[in-house]
Amino acid sequence: MRENKLNDLEAKDWMKFTKTWFVHNPPPRKKAEVLHPAKYPESMIEEFIRFFTKENQVVFDPFLGTGSTLVACHNSKRRGIGIELQEKYSQIAKDRIQKLTKNDQNPIQTVILGDSFDVKNIWNQHKLDQIDFLICSPPYGPMLNKQGLVQNKRAEQGLDTKYSEDVNDFGNITNYNQFVTKLVDLFKEMKEFIKVGAYLVIILQNYREGPEFKTLAWDFSSEMKKHYLMTGCKIWCQDNKTIYPYGYRYSFVPNVHHHYCLIFRNEVEK
Repeated sequence: MRENKLNDLEAKDWMKFTKTWFVHNPPPRKKAEVLHPAKYPESMIEEFIRFFTKENQVVFDPFLGTGSTLVACHNSKRRGIGIELQEKYSQIAKDRIQKLTKNDQNPIQTVILGDSFDVKNIWNQHKLDQIDFLICSPPYGPMLNKQGLVQNKRAEQGLDTKYSEDVNDFGNITNYNQFVTKLVDLFKEMKEFIKVGAYLVIILQNYREGPEFKTLAWDFSSEMKKHYLMTGCKIWCQDNKTIYPYGYRYSFVPNVHHHYCLIFRNEVEK
């Protein structure tokens, strides 16, 4: 029997994960987590972490937000490292991890307040190990800057509709092509800290901007493949989201209820 070098899963669980689409409806968010406009579910991230790593390996999230990736790392006994640009979200992440790890022997989870573009200085300053797996959900381009029914509803509830006003925040890039280029550049910066053969999962969504449908996941993949090997994609479907009457009686406007989990591997440069 060939040794399983990638993870600790049995054959049945391995096969199940390789299905290219899945439905995952996250549970309601807790009070502090609702503040963040685009949190992703720990239970789903844990499935990816369990497939692409073994216990005690290093998982990295360059867009940590309120700490979902590190919660998933704690639950799966992996060592998580996350960088978050905004102090209010990084503090929520620290508080969540602290509550989980009281009197706990699980691997340490590391929350770093900083800019992921400064990854070289951060890695050297904190003397961090190389990355066994990277997973993240970056801002979905200029999507958060548009006003719509969802944003208006959050605003009425006093919740954040965008990440910040920070000029270094990816969520504040208004030019679509510039956003795609800068996002790819970020992963280029991180390449030397990711082990050869290690996987990256970047979760993105295509979206509509005015009359045009922006193929963010596909445009990003096209550029990302110049630096990493793309090995596949899983489509995350949500079938419990609210359906809004976009374009009713005059135009087709999709209710986008799926995300692309884009899978890449760090290969040796040719």
